[in-house]
Amino acid sequence: MSEGHAQPDSAPAAHRHGAPLLYLLRQPHVIGATIGFAAYNYVFYLVLTWLPSYLSMSLHVDLMHSALDTSIPWMVATVTDLLIGGWMVDALVRRGARPWLVRQAVLVGGLAFGMGIYGARFAHTPAVAVAWMSICMAGLGAMAPVGWSIPSFIAPRESVGRVGGIMNFATQIAAISAPVITGYFARAHNFGGSFALAAVVLAIGIAGYILGLGKLRVIPEPA
Repeated sequence: MSEGHAQPDSAPAAHRHGAPLLYLLRQPHVIGATIGFAAYNYVFYLVLTWLPSYLSMSLHVDLMHSALDTSIPWMVATVTDLLIGGWMVDALVRRGARPWLVRQAVLVGGLAFGMGIYGARFAHTPAVAVAWMSICMAGLGAMAPVGWSIPSFIAPRESVGRVGGIMNFATQIAAISAPVITGYFARAHNFGGSFALAAVVLAIGIAGYILGLGKLRVIPEPA
C-alpha cells in the first residue's frame, strides 16, 4: 500500500468503492498532479494543432516542407518517450535510486525542457524554430509516461481510476483550450504571444508538481 499499487482483495468492505470524489479533489497530491499534467497537455495540443500553421504563417514554409519540418519534433518526442520516460526511469529505480525522486525529476525536468517553446518566438528561420520545438517536445515526450503513471502511486485503495479520471478531465479541458486560445493569437499573427503563454502554463505545471505532488506519497484513506 505504501507504494500506491493495487490493493489486495481482502480489503475491508468500507473501502471497496474507493475514496469519494470530493475527498480526492481536496488532496494536494491530486491537485498538483492534475495541474502538472494539464500543463503538459496544453502545450502538447498547441504543438499538435498549430505547428504547421506557425511554420507556414510566420516563417513562410510551403506545405510540403512544413509537413517534413513538423515531423522532426514528434520523432524526437518518440525517442525521449521510450528512452527516458520508459527505459531510463525503470533502470534507475531498479538500481536503487529513490523512485519518487527519479519520477519527480523527470516530471519537472520534462516540463522545464518543454519551455523551449518560448525560444521559438525569437526564431527567424525554420531550422531554428524546429530546433526549439524539438527541445520542447523532447521534454514533454520524456515526462509523459511518468505523468500517466502517477495515479497508481498516489491513489488510496480502490481509487486509481478515480484519480486518473480527475487528471484526464482536466487534461482534456487543457487540450480543448490550447488550439482555441492559440487561434486568437494567430489571427494577429502573434504566435510569440501564444508561445509565451505556453511557457507560463508550463511554469504553473512545474509548481504543481513540486508544491502539490511532492514525494508521491499515497493519499491517506478517508476515515
